[in-house]
Amino acid sequence: MENNFKITSEVIKESKCDDLYFIFYKDSILIKFIENGVFIPTKFEVEGFNPFFEDKFYIGELDGKACFALETSRELQLKEGFEFVKLRECGLLLDENLFTIAGRAKQIIHWDKTNKFCGRCGTKTENKVDERAKICPHCNNVMYPVICPAIIVAVTKGDKILLAHNKNFVSGRYSVIAGFVEAGEDLESAVKREVFEEVGIKVKNIKYYNSSSWSFPNSLMIGFFAQYEAEEIKVDGKEIECADWYSKDDLPDIPENFSIAGKLIRKFLNGLN
Repeated sequence: MENNFKITSEVIKESKCDDLYFIFYKDSILIKFIENGVFIPTKFEVEGFNPFFEDKFYIGELDGKACFALETSRELQLKEGFEFVKLRECGLLLDENLFTIAGRAKQIIHWDKTNKFCGRCGTKTENKVDERAKICPHCNNVMYPVICPAIIVAVTKGDKILLAHNKNFVSGRYSVIAGFVEAGEDLESAVKREVFEEVGIKVKNIKYYNSSSWSFPNSLMIGFFAQYEAEEIKVDGKEIECADWYSKDDLPDIPENFSIAGKLIRKFLNGLN
C-alpha cells in the first residue's frame, strides 16, 4: 500500500475544517464508522461534540489534509457512528496508513504527558515554537520525543520457526523474540543477547528485514531474520513461559499482520526469509 503520509516537525497552530483529528481519551482513539469503512474524524465533525483539548500537535499531512494529535480529559457526547476504540484494536479496523499515523499521534501525546516538567530542575516546561520539543524556561533544557529502539527477530531452524509465549500475551498467543537495545549495544549484538537471554539458544546469519514504529508507548522495532546455531531451548521463566519450533502446518495463534511480528512470521510462511 502506498504511504502518502508526510511526517514533519513543523509546528502549525491553525487547522482547517477538513483536517484530520486523532483524538485520544485514556488509551482509546476516536474513530468513525460509516458504510464504506472506518475513518478518522475531521475537525468539523469533532467540533459538534463540544470537546476540550489542552493542546494540539500538528504531526504531518495525508493527501493534502493536515493531521493533528489531541487528547481530551473528559468523555465526549458522541453522535451515532463515532466511537472510542483501543488503539491496539484499530490495527484490525483502520487501513495501514491511518493506523501508522494514529500510532505517531499516540507517541506525541505520550511525550507531551510525560514531559510537563523539566527533568533537570523541575520547572514546568513549554512547547518550543520552532520545532517538536519542550523547553524549560528556567534552565533551557530541551526535551525531544524519545524513541526506544528494540529488536524483533524470527529465528529459523530448517523449515521451522521459533515461537514463544510471553507472560503478557493473551492465552494461546505465540510470537517471535523481541527486546530493547541496551546502551552502547549494536543491533546484531542485541539480537544475539535477547535470544540467548529469553530462550537459551545461539543464532547466526542475522539478516535485516524491516523496521516499524510501535506506539506502545514509544518503540522503534527493527526486524531481523536469524538462523539457529547451537544449544537447546531453555526459557527464562520471567518474560517467556514456553517456546518451541513450529512448522508451517502446526502454527499456534500468532500476531495480526499489521504488526512487524505478524509480517515476519508470514514472510517465513511464504518462504521468503
